[in-house]
Amino acid sequence: SSLLLMSGVVVTVGLCRRLARRRLRSRPLLFAFLVEMFSTFQICACTNELSLLGNVEPKPHTALTLTYGFTVLHGLSLAGSTCNPCGTLQPMWGGGTSLRMGGLKIAAQFVAAVLARVFMHFIWSLEMAEPHLGALSQGCSSPMQTTEMQAFCIELLFSVVFQLAVLQAESVNPKYRVHLIALLITMLVYAGGNLTGAIFNPALAFSLHADCFYDKFLSYSLVYWLAPCLGKFLILYVF
Repeated sequence: SSLLLMSGVVVTVGLCRRLARRRLRSRPLLFAFLVEMFSTFQICACTNELSLLGNVEPKPHTALTLTYGFTVLHGLSLAGSTCNPCGTLQPMWGGGTSLRMGGLKIAAQFVAAVLARVFMHFIWSLEMAEPHLGALSQGCSSPMQTTEMQAFCIELLFSVVFQLAVLQAESVNPKYRVHLIALLITMLVYAGGNLTGAIFNPALAFSLHADCFYDKFLSYSLVYWLAPCLGKFLILYVF
């Protein structure tokens, strides 16, 4: 049921992106907003569902395999979208994207994060699959299983490694690049998923753990918003 749900989200988002591309080419701002929103919605919705499958046996092989598979699927189906506020900062910093367009895309990413969370909570309330049972009663299921300083450093390090790998992989053939990035993300999730969740995406972090941001906004904003953005700026400064 979970795989069918995530596959349905991918197909629906693909149809929405295609429709927007056909109908809204003459309205670039609205087109950019909707495409970025649809794309980020796909990643957030699928990752919300994947977060419930972490305890599926055999652990952690099932969760890691699904993480790799859907990361490849996202990379192939969401070409041209960043789906990450940190990724949107790069062209803004380099002058390739205007402040208005960059801000619009970041807004779309956070709107999608909220919509994906609301949508997945509605799906979980229907309890169509075993992992959905009791999913809404967890509240703040905190991914931070270490001190705030260590969590900050881990998310900062992972963001630097990820952004550096993306830059170095730009010269790789796209059909191989998506697998390299997916493999790296899977390795980072394996290495730090039990400590911070290995998210390094501010919009995705908010979609997954909004309750935790409400309860401990300062600490969670430092770890899951500031650390990834700082990692991005370090890479931009160095390169």
